[in-house]
Amino acid sequence: MTNPHNRNSEDLEQRAPNTYFDRQFNLRAAKILPGEYYVTTHEMVLVTVLGSCVSACIRDRRKGCGGMNHFMLPDGGTDSRDPLSSTARYGVFAMEMLINELLKAGAQRADLEAKVFGGGNVMAGFTQANVGQRNASFVREFLKTERISLVAEDLLDIYPRKVYFFPATGKVLVRKLRELHNDTISRRELDYRSALNQTDVSGPVELFV
Repeated sequence: MTNPHNRNSEDLEQRAPNTYFDRQFNLRAAKILPGEYYVTTHEMVLVTVLGSCVSACIRDRRKGCGGMNHFMLPDGGTDSRDPLSSTARYGVFAMEMLINELLKAGAQRADLEAKVFGGGNVMAGFTQANVGQRNASFVREFLKTERISLVAEDLLDIYPRKVYFFPATGKVLVRKLRELHNDTISRRELDYRSALNQTDVSGPVELFV
């Protein structure tokens, strides 16, 4: 078993292993959990449920290949909008993993466009830390810095969201979960946040040029 104190950001950002056939959309689907991402060149749907975390849905608008990630910034007192700050380093890594895989799949950087979701204030005890706000601010600033067009967003608010992303067309469906009768999202994000806070996110960060 991996010692959580010895984890690094590569341990916490991985390709989503959960794929299945979605009968509602009659498509192959991938479920993206916290710390995961998925890139595809095929017609399929990428699905995630967000509380305080953020997902970036990025695609090549000409080729139709695209991907989704699901991440949260670790705790930190520095400005999360600064991509070189200690707080933002993990977010930068999470975004780089997704963009690198898109470029490997044949996407062209000049043709990338993004839609971003999440950052809700949905977890008890998270208000003071402004977790959702910091995640939302980070992803906007990252895309601006990297000159990736942000064509749509649904951020902040007080509700969890279920997001369906169709990379082939760029279509996104968002469902606000106004009546959530279990604490699955909260427990999942608390466990993920705890792991992030035990991760060394120091060291060099290389931004895309």
